[in-house]
Order: sequence, then C-alpha cells, then structure tokens
Amino acid sequence: QGHPVESGGGTGTTGGSLRLSCDASRSPFQNTEMGWYRQAPGKQREMVARIVFDGRINYSDAVKGRFTISGDLVKKMVDLQMDALKPEDTAVYYCYTARLRPTIGSEWGQGTQVTVSS
Repeated sequence: QGHPVESGGGTGTTGGSLRLSCDASRSPFQNTEMGWYRQAPGKQREMVARIVFDGRINYSDAVKGRFTISGDLVKKMVDLQMDALKPEDTAVYYCYTARLRPTIGSEWGQGTQVTVSS
C-alpha cells in the first residue's frame, strides 16, 4: 500500500542519458526525504541521490556532476536525470521514501533496471 512506483530506465549507451521517475503519491504519509538507491549484481545497495525536506540534495561521489535529482516532497514525486552514463551505472535502481511520523519508516519501490552498454 502506497509504495513508490518507478518508471523509466532501460538500456542506454556510454555517454548517453536516461531518466527515471518515481511516483509515491499513493503513500498516506508525509515524507521527510525521497531519493534513489541502486544495486549492481554482486554488490551492496548504495545511495545515489536524495532530496531532504529542508531543501538539501545529496549525491554519491560516483554520480556527482552526472546525475540530477529533482522533485517535490509535497507531491511525492521525484525524478533522476542520468547523463554521461557509464557501464558501471548498470544496476537496479530503487526509489524510496522516508518519514518520521507517525512512526519512523521507509518504503521502497520494486526497482527498475538500468543497463549501460559500452
């Protein structure tokens, strides 16, 4: 119930672009942050980018300068523009939301595959 729904992704080429979108508008909660994680085969899930309620935006070092996150926590939607793609960006990308009320918690989407060919 109310889990984020990702769209976009697919296959891109090195140096190309892809865009991901996340819709968490069905969530009954007001979130304090939204963002994206990714998990490559055989690796741990890692944070990619996030937007916090106070306006802060954070990126991992691996994507800084190449990816851009945008969104609206009130509308519960967030996008991830991925430019200058690299083969190492290949992973399943997960959208998440996090909240402090009524209880501390987070919700995750099912993930969308991004594959970058060289």
